[in-house]
Amino acid sequence: MHSELVASRSADQKGSREHRESSRESRNGSSAQLDAVSLAIIEQLQEDGRRPYAAIGKAVGLSEAAVRQRVQKLLDQGVMQIVAVTDPLTVGFRRQAMVGVNVEGDVESVADALSAMSECEYVVMTAGSFDLMVEIVCEDDDHLLDVINKRIRAVPGVRSTESFVYLKLKKQTYMWGTR
Repeated sequence: MHSELVASRSADQKGSREHRESSRESRNGSSAQLDAVSLAIIEQLQEDGRRPYAAIGKAVGLSEAAVRQRVQKLLDQGVMQIVAVTDPLTVGFRRQAMVGVNVEGDVESVADALSAMSECEYVVMTAGSFDLMVEIVCEDDDHLLDVINKRIRAVPGVRSTESFVYLKLKKQTYMWGTR
């Protein structure tokens, strides 16, 4: 009875994982197939992007070379990036803001134009009060004003903006796992 229950839970968990993997694929339009080992590798790197391949291999049951190949494949497929995340204040950017943008016409063309601006670190199309939410990082208030007033508002199709200036960043993580 106990072994049947364990086998049943295992099958349910496997089915649930397969469902999450297939729904992940349809959500982001990627053709990458992520198995349990690739997901475990991603989680290891989310904990520490500098973790040695040998340590990751030990945690997920692969050789160092196999982990290296899997990581390279994940990078090549655009499934993940390995980057250094900085605190903007410590590297000379004293002003951050989230800007809500309302658009007339094609939202994607406006999103593409904003994505091309180096100050726009995050551009997402949304449902709700704004068509786009854009996080911008600037050197100071004058730079912020210039970006919003002369660049974002000048993009064809931008109808209006609303700015939310950051006073203090309390939490920023990239540890959401792979669900």
